[in-house]
Amino acid sequence: MKVAIIHYWLVNMRGGEKVLEALLELFPQADIYTHVYDAAAVSERIRSHRVYTSYINKLPFAKKRYQQYMPLMPNSLTDFNLQGYDLIISSESGPTKGVVPNPDAYHICYCHSPMRYLWDMYHEYFRKSNGLIRLFMKKLLPALRVWDSTSANLVDRFVANSSYVAKRIRRYYNREAAIVFPPVALEKYVLLERQPEDFYLFFGQLAGYKRADIAIDACIASGRKLVIAGGGAKKQMIRQYQKSGLLTFTGRLSDEAVAAYYSRAKALLFPGIEDFGIVPVEANAAGCPVIAYRKGGVLDTVKENETGMFFDEQSPAALIEAMDRFESREAQFRDRAPFTRHVQQFSKAAFISRIEKIIAERKRV
Repeated sequence: MKVAIIHYWLVNMRGGEKVLEALLELFPQADIYTHVYDAAAVSERIRSHRVYTSYINKLPFAKKRYQQYMPLMPNSLTDFNLQGYDLIISSESGPTKGVVPNPDAYHICYCHSPMRYLWDMYHEYFRKSNGLIRLFMKKLLPALRVWDSTSANLVDRFVANSSYVAKRIRRYYNREAAIVFPPVALEKYVLLERQPEDFYLFFGQLAGYKRADIAIDACIASGRKLVIAGGGAKKQMIRQYQKSGLLTFTGRLSDEAVAAYYSRAKALLFPGIEDFGIVPVEANAAGCPVIAYRKGGVLDTVKENETGMFFDEQSPAALIEAMDRFESREAQFRDRAPFTRHVQQFSKAAFISRIEKIIAERKRV
């Protein structure tokens, strides 16, 4: 088969780009199409393939301000001539599924997330935007929503990265989706020796939706130590909270340093909502239990009472109650075997196997 993979933009190496790398391992001759491409910011595996870009790539400051060109991206997909391809895989988080395949091609959309700013997180993005951006959002987003819904008709098979995303695909596109978990680099963590100490861990960029504030307030109120690993903390915030003597801000960390914290933390606190969320899988691979808000991708990635526990309200009080429950049963989470068994479904081998099965199903039709 001649294969084309459409990826929303290639300007960094995050979870979506790790999925792309796994797809390229499965299809080593595939061509890549994307809106914006920064070769210096991606892996050698991606750079080794032919990469075609839309006209967005030539616009001013596109590599840094690509999201500001979002309203132009549906139109720019017409730059991509895909008529010679047998299999098209669109990697969707920004506009990619609206490409036009030839009538005989099979189009799989691997959906990391329907565009949040168009749908369920519109009001949050709107609230945080300046006046000019709000004006453009009000003017342009209704038409973009129509395009996003109708372009779903160009997809033969939707694949979601979690049950949570599959529900959103059903809501916004009225389509069912197979669930294929994205690949996680488990080998970095499964052999780590577990030596828990007396602190909890919050790991991630301090973005609003991750709700680090809940973890911080819960630990301060209950007198528990918390390590906050990740960027985004402002100096004023650090000064304010460090007075308690309970909080440690590490800033950005290397993969090795993150792994060390997973191996030493009492448990990972995960009070936000994510479509999938690689961090809980990494923590579990290291044998670190997860205490998570019961919504989003964690319903797939954390096995209740075996690799973690849930709380049912996004509030410090609910998290404190969950930590109390966890500490009363902490001994049951010391057996590493359930953690190791659970995370195997998130391996790269499992991802590739499931994608192969989906393509094989098409061949049997």
